Amino acid sequence: MELKVDGRRVRATTGGRPLDPNRPLLVFLHGSGANRTVWALQTRYFASHGWSVLAVDLPGHGGSEGPLLASVEDIAGWTAELVPAAGWERAALVGHSLGSAVALHCAAAHAAAVSHLVLVATAAAMPVNPDLLAAARDDPARAHEMVMQWSLSRRSLLGGHKTPGLWLHGGGARVLASEPPEALYVDLTASAAYTGALDAAAGVRCPTLLILGEEDRMLRPASAAPLAEAISDSVTVVVPHAGHHLYVERPDAVIDAMAGFLGGG
Repeated sequence: MELKVDGRRVRATTGGRPLDPNRPLLVFLHGSGANRTVWALQTRYFASHGWSVLAVDLPGHGGSEGPLLASVEDIAGWTAELVPAAGWERAALVGHSLGSAVALHCAAAHAAAVSHLVLVATAAAMPVNPDLLAAARDDPARAHEMVMQWSLSRRSLLGGHKTPGLWLHGGGARVLASEPPEALYVDLTASAAYTGALDAAAGVRCPTLLILGEEDRMLRPASAAPLAEAISDSVTVVVPHAGHHLYVERPDAVIDAMAGFLGGG
């Protein structure tokens, strides 16, 4: 579906079911260089279990009009505008990596608009390897390969996913390659530049769930501990045998953690 935020087109998916104004809204925010499609399994589940669901393409990604937004603060402000544009006063926010920083900042700066917060593969700071940042700027195809090599657990790099024929490395690289070549660089730069996570965490007043991959090499699980400590009402789940892209590596575990936290809406 499409909607308008600040006069610009936003492309979103609804988990295969139309939005129902009588249900609470659950908004999914993707990570650096990605798009709404990465949340396919989670959106389908929650759209069938009591929620109206929106997985959105951030500005300049997927089918959403640009320009790309260059800071976590700007994307958080855009997210706060997205909720009323969809027809709701408040929503539960789910964010992955960059999207988790956006969701966190939005929950602190626009508390009335956020009912619950789910931070997937998150951290108190998100530094970016200099070689990866340089590749994202100068050689996006190489950067995509680096991201996927570092985003999957050892088990996933070898195969063995429960879905026969699913190639996580290749599929993830294709998602990154489908985006504008500058998207990954802009997003990674925004992630690395964001220094407000702990201040934002201290200002969060809604229930919060952190879901971390045990083998995350992009953002080590231990780097999320200061966030969990700073948020007054938080629960942390560490998913075994999962890396940075745990929503596709261990989708059932992510869904189970979210369902236990969110309930049926």
